[in-house]
Amino acid sequence: MRVRLLGTGASDGWPDPWCRCASCAAAVAQGVLRGQAGALVDDRLLLDLGPELPRAALRQGVDLAGVQAVLVTHAHDDHAAAAPLMWRSWQRDEAPLVVAGPPAALAVLGRRASRAVELRPVAAGDALEVAGHRVRVLPAAHGEDGPVLYDVTGPDGGRLLYATDTGVLPDAAVALAADRAYDLVLLELTSSGARTHLDLATWPQQVDRLRAAGAVTASTRVLATHLGHGNPPPDVLDALLASWGAAAARDGQVLDTGSPAGRRVLVLGAARSGKSAYAEAQVQGAVTYVATAPDRPGDDEWSARVAAHVLRRPADWTTVETGDVAAVLADADGPVLVDDLGLWLVRVLDDAGWDEAAVAPALARLEAAWRAARVPVVLVAPEVGAGVVPEHRSGRVFRDLLGTATAVLAAGADEVVQVVAGIPRRLR
Repeated sequence: MRVRLLGTGASDGWPDPWCRCASCAAAVAQGVLRGQAGALVDDRLLLDLGPELPRAALRQGVDLAGVQAVLVTHAHDDHAAAAPLMWRSWQRDEAPLVVAGPPAALAVLGRRASRAVELRPVAAGDALEVAGHRVRVLPAAHGEDGPVLYDVTGPDGGRLLYATDTGVLPDAAVALAADRAYDLVLLELTSSGARTHLDLATWPQQVDRLRAAGAVTASTRVLATHLGHGNPPPDVLDALLASWGAAAARDGQVLDTGSPAGRRVLVLGAARSGKSAYAEAQVQGAVTYVATAPDRPGDDEWSARVAAHVLRRPADWTTVETGDVAAVLADADGPVLVDDLGLWLVRVLDDAGWDEAAVAPALARLEAAWRAARVPVVLVAPEVGAGVVPEHRSGRVFRDLLGTATAVLAAGADEVVQVVAGIPRRLR
């Protein structure tokens, strides 16, 4: 199941175009712009239908012509916009579009519906099948008009919990989600100060409740969405969510759920930037940690550095000391963390007597394994040579080759994050 996040912002987005608060100013400065929340699943199933979503899809290079069904969570304008249904009704040769949601939402949408749209009312506890996906309806805490959340299972067995908008989750919602072991949870974090939304205090509490119920497991990817300017600046929020084992969703992000393909994350950063600590927080469970550092016998200071890294790894992680990262990726059956690309490059050059020609085939093999990975992989890459030309030839060769290798792997990454002074900044 492939989930494309068309928007990840609250009703007014983030930043609010009318607002001059510090949070909105920081979002503008950091270039992190979010539109109204909604998602497209397998190009066939639309989750929520705000007025901005159709254009957001086009800007992301996809159209909605293949959409067979829409699941609407509640009647508010940013989730139930009637005009897009009018535009759909003009496509007279298309099969009817199924639009499911609470009766209050369908009353809004029905103003523009036509024979090209089939309105299907749902309530908490219902189950239905639309667009080849099995859906269970969960209750939400968001007013009195029967708002709902959606539990979606894809044709490949991937499971998604789409939980926006809501305040503290009703006990009935947690009970219905129990033991579902979702692959992906999209949980709202509006931080508006209203009881009908979650904030930085109640959000982690809901994740803990879902974890205790077996809905969130070690392999579940938890993302905060429906984000508003009640939250701190994007980079600060990223760091906070990372400390909770979660992340902030971004507009245009594509997530594969229940797919054999792995998620590839490239983490960049300078020395002591916090890149390794950030990378370690992105993987959970029985992780294979690939330590690429070559042996340095007699170097006590280096040994102390290595020992410090070892001590902070969870006991259930397996450490493999090797430069053959491609072989580890090919054989892995669980999450892999590689730290780091620079030390991998040193190994390749050392083994080849610093013959630059040896790097191209080694990099091609690594890139192929990286792209073909069937498990989650997080790879750390150091940043060097930011404006300073090394004095020695070996330093210049290393700088140039590392830049090339980083760019090659970034091209095949699902996510690229740069950590600066301990603060993660998502580049893709």
